[in-house]
Amino acid sequence: MQAEPQAEQPEATSRPPLPRTEMRNERTTEIDTVGTLELLQLLNAEDGLVAGAVAATLPVLATVVDATVARLRAGGHVHYFGAGSSGRIGLLDAAEVVPTFGADPSMFVAHHAGGEAAVAQAVEGAEDRQSLGETAAAGLTSADVAIGLSASGRTPYVAGALRRAHAVGALSVLVSSNLAAPLAGLADYSLLADTGPEAIAGSTRLKAGTAEKMILNSLSTAVMIKLGRTYSNLMIWLSGTNEKLRLRQVIILMEISGASEAVCRIELDRCGGDLRLALLCLLAGLTPESAASALAAADGNVRLALAAVAAADGVER
Repeated sequence: MQAEPQAEQPEATSRPPLPRTEMRNERTTEIDTVGTLELLQLLNAEDGLVAGAVAATLPVLATVVDATVARLRAGGHVHYFGAGSSGRIGLLDAAEVVPTFGADPSMFVAHHAGGEAAVAQAVEGAEDRQSLGETAAAGLTSADVAIGLSASGRTPYVAGALRRAHAVGALSVLVSSNLAAPLAGLADYSLLADTGPEAIAGSTRLKAGTAEKMILNSLSTAVMIKLGRTYSNLMIWLSGTNEKLRLRQVIILMEISGASEAVCRIELDRCGGDLRLALLCLLAGLTPESAASALAAADGNVRLALAAVAAADGVER
């Protein structure tokens, strides 16, 4: 008896390898069945893993901060390149550096795949085009720092920007939550926070997004501190652009100088609202004009300006 021909078996399909950020999280498989409090506790427990993952990047981040400070002092700029949630977090950090530290808007610049329209609503396919990243990075020079933001570590838009950065000699950095990020080979330095699978598979706006926010917060803040934009742990380049910030200026001035609120308000007014000048006047007995000269000679660093004034008059401050 002749054997019946076997039915043709479908070819085995292999799933492309996923970065850990997009794998299924075994700790949260029942997240859609539990009560609201337990659901929030599951999310919070995953968030609790982020700080440790970011801590592992700090040795490399320290090197990046120092290299960035050197580039900025030489006239360069920092450029963020990202898509989706990663790009929006870059936009937020770049925007907040300006009012927080009195930075020039051109010091930190964010580029988002799809442009401004993609900030509020996704522009389909924008992140998949390397050419858009290359175009966004067209203005980079060898003095600049290019920071690619990609949770998966494989976004084509970011690849295009990093390739352009390498071509012109800009310092290139990748921020990702994928330890095996394919784009790492395009960057001089890689800040890879191993945040693992998200609570909800595919939603890298969660732990990976939090890790990126923490890294960029640390990067921009550390750079500003190194550039003398703080005195101790106080923001003395703060601009009094509204009543809340003007009050904050007074509080900071009172904290450092020990002077009364009335005296601090008068000094701020005499110095045209410049907190740094008011501080130098109160601590060193300078006029606003001499304080401005001392500050300019110290490249805007209040601590260095105070030291120079003290050395000139032989008084320890």
